[in-house]
Amino acid sequence: MADAELQTFTSIMDALVRISSNMKSIERELHCPVCEEMVKQPIVLPCMHSVCVLCAAEVLVQRGYPPPELPPEPNTPTSSPITRSPRQTRRPPPKTDRLDRVIRTVCGTHPGRRRKDTPPVIMLFPCPTCGKDVELGERGLADCLRNLTLERIVERYRHTVSLGSMAIMCQFCKPPQALEATKGCADCRSNFCNECFKLYHPWGTPRAQHEHILPTHSFRPKVLVCVEHEQERLQFYCRSCQRLLCSLCKLRRAHSGHKIMPIALAYQTLKEKITKEMNYILANQDSVQAQITQVESGIAQTEVNSAVAKEQLNQCVSELRGTLAERQGALAMLMEGARVQRAGALNAQLSEKQSLLENAGLLIYTQELLKETDQSCFVQAARVTHNRLVKAIENLQHFSLSADPSFRHFQIDVSRELKTLSSIDFIQAPLAPVIDTQKTLAYDQLYLCWRLPQDSAPAWHYSVEYQRKVGGAGALWGRVLSEGSSGSNGTHCSWQRLDDVGGTSAVIDKLEMDSVYVLRVRGCNKAGFGEYSEEVYLHTPPAPVLSFCLDSRWGLHAERVALGKGQTYARSVPGMTLLQAADRALTSCHLTSDLLVADVSITQGRHYWACSVEPGSYLVKVGVGVEAKLQEWFHLPQDMASPRYDPDSGHDSGAEDAQDCPPPFCFLTMGMGKILLPKCGASNTSAGPLTAPLPPRLGLCLDFEKGRLTFYDAHSLRVLWEGTVDCSAPVCPAFCFIGGGALQLQELIANRSTEQNPPRRVTIQTRAIDAVFLLSLFRAGRSFSSDLIQSLLI
Repeated sequence: MADAELQTFTSIMDALVRISSNMKSIERELHCPVCEEMVKQPIVLPCMHSVCVLCAAEVLVQRGYPPPELPPEPNTPTSSPITRSPRQTRRPPPKTDRLDRVIRTVCGTHPGRRRKDTPPVIMLFPCPTCGKDVELGERGLADCLRNLTLERIVERYRHTVSLGSMAIMCQFCKPPQALEATKGCADCRSNFCNECFKLYHPWGTPRAQHEHILPTHSFRPKVLVCVEHEQERLQFYCRSCQRLLCSLCKLRRAHSGHKIMPIALAYQTLKEKITKEMNYILANQDSVQAQITQVESGIAQTEVNSAVAKEQLNQCVSELRGTLAERQGALAMLMEGARVQRAGALNAQLSEKQSLLENAGLLIYTQELLKETDQSCFVQAARVTHNRLVKAIENLQHFSLSADPSFRHFQIDVSRELKTLSSIDFIQAPLAPVIDTQKTLAYDQLYLCWRLPQDSAPAWHYSVEYQRKVGGAGALWGRVLSEGSSGSNGTHCSWQRLDDVGGTSAVIDKLEMDSVYVLRVRGCNKAGFGEYSEEVYLHTPPAPVLSFCLDSRWGLHAERVALGKGQTYARSVPGMTLLQAADRALTSCHLTSDLLVADVSITQGRHYWACSVEPGSYLVKVGVGVEAKLQEWFHLPQDMASPRYDPDSGHDSGAEDAQDCPPPFCFLTMGMGKILLPKCGASNTSAGPLTAPLPPRLGLCLDFEKGRLTFYDAHSLRVLWEGTVDCSAPVCPAFCFIGGGALQLQELIANRSTEQNPPRRVTIQTRAIDAVFLLSLFRAGRSFSSDLIQSLLI
């Protein structure tokens, strides 16, 4: 029997310990971020974080705001250090006069000042959880609601961790026979034992309808009421403001147009979301544990890798010290050799000068030499002495040291080296590249160009990532968005990556037409990958790109129009014809016009091409036309001032006789930095044509089956104007110069990329030799050995 009771007691204690450990695990969730103790009378800030009301008041007073009006602090055992967190029992209990001390220290006392005399101040509270300054409004803490849910959780936590060590006694039992309270009444705000609860809440009376709760020392309001309308319950929730509203607050103009729902619906929705989220986390405990293992492994690897890095640092510094010591020894040897050489030269000069003294050997020898009387012997012996004396006199008259005793040439300037040494730092990853929006474009392929900031570390190679954006076609394509992919409305496909890109440009092919692509790039070096660049959005053309050149077979005036290399550039210069027609300027306007057409004709499908018109051009017409009609129009002389001449209106094609037939050509006129948009519909008959700034690149899309030509701003793919054209016969792109001007056809990115070094890709391709290249070399007269040709072909 004793063993069974002991086993039961042990199981009960194990259950209590397990419940206590589970409750203790949430203790850090119940701490105030200001005082780092268990929250007491918590309030909810506008940022949805909770702090103690007393702590919030202290923070506001310390920042210079007027002292707020606080609710009275209950004088109950809950405020004692015994009922606080067991881990915080050693902290001194908060004193009731600490706010008064702060107020007297910061604000001083103003005995004759009333609150209504001060103008309203909008308070900013520094939330320690999110680190932001939260605007409280004019009423300050009075606008913040109490977090009753958090108070209930704290109360349950205190009741659980105490494990019955601190009982709450019935307030209605007589002291000698006082029993432990088992219930609390939220309406009576008192604790009762079972007998007293039945006695004071008789069956069939209104008291029997009171709400009973667990025994507690701090009774809270049953429901939340509005802080402005104290008698109104909070029955609505504003999703736009994320605030609880009463029925009167809902009618305010501040919430007009907001998404407001009943509090029951908000409760049910939020509860379902939290339940799903909690169930998801509980169902993925294996993933959580695996991630915990990864984090722990990361901590261990951090310690190991930091030790290895420190060892490498010490090794590098030791190598620098060794190199410096080696260089110091070499320089010291050079200095010692110079010292020995100069000291030897100076010692020889010293000996020579000492020989010139009166009692020195040279003068005594000369005196003895002068005593010689035999002339032949004197001449024989005195020649060498004469030369020595002449040299000694010359050195005496022009004295200088034989060696420079200073070592000025052996001074070392280490300022550059010291600067280099002081700038020694760990290798940094490259900074985020800057996208060059002027060169980046979408045509037949995507061409992305970028550069690194000046203060960035060099990059060994780059990684270009791109993805197709689904939906959200109304965004501003071509602009670099700093919000990143999260700021877009549409969805994205998976990211695709182009690795090991050398250089600062990349070409991306195999794209879908009329789609928006998001691109970003980052650099890589020994330190790893750097930050991503800002994302750039590019819109691919709405149709396949048409590649063509300018054809001059239709009567090109060489003295006025010149074609560039590859026949993709044309420039028109007014010639003698305009000068000779100057005397007729008062009667008519005969200007020179030159027509250029493409060397291809379109007979089916949809096609897109782009060109750039020089802003300083006088008049340039860009469009398409029926090939036969263009020949007829170009070869017949036309009065440029006549309204029948304008090809945009269709009058010169006889459109007034056949209103239902579309014109045989469709042009837009550009000049002097503007683009002329023709009139659309009969409603604009009174107003003239519209003008718009000339875009850097003009795009054209021809739908042959529908007979419709659309003009775009090629940079953003924004539609400028749309017109109709007769497509019953082959049509071709056409360009007309009136006066001086120039235009450039958009070059294919594929042709541009072949001229540049191709970027490094992940896939390894076999080497190939172009037979056309070899043939051109043979035609140039170059001779090659058979071994070289064989090595090229392998």
